[in-house]
Amino acid sequence: MKHPEEHTTKSTSLLELDVLAIYADADAEVRQAGPVCLSSGKCCRFKEYDHTLFISSIEAAVLLKHAPAYEKPTDSGFCPFQKENLCTAREPRPLGCRIYFCDQGYQGKMLELSEKFTRKLKDLADEKQLPWHYAPLHHFLDHPENAAPL
Repeated sequence: MKHPEEHTTKSTSLLELDVLAIYADADAEVRQAGPVCLSSGKCCRFKEYDHTLFISSIEAAVLLKHAPAYEKPTDSGFCPFQKENLCTAREPRPLGCRIYFCDQGYQGKMLELSEKFTRKLKDLADEKQLPWHYAPLHHFLDHPENAAPL
């Protein structure tokens, strides 16, 4: 798997590099699809807009390694990394954050990309012989011990 060079450091594991490579591919396909983001922050206010962000244990490991500090226990109604409608965990954000846009004209493509790249993450977990644990974001934020080892 080709790894994005800008993210490599001495302390970066191969698993992390593989996850970041999947994210880079997803980001490229999202850019190509061209959804519109109005920076409304709706995507991070889960309860208000009636959705849940699910992430895998391997995504949680990358997010928790690089995200800013947050208060526990978390409130499942919103993302603790959203500040003034912007993401403070932009670089390590999980797949769902990379693919989800409120743009109504993008919804079909969003589902297609979600399935495609979630499958790639699942295949990576299988390849690395890691258990596939897929749960709401807040599960991993409140129970970081359930994230995959990096």
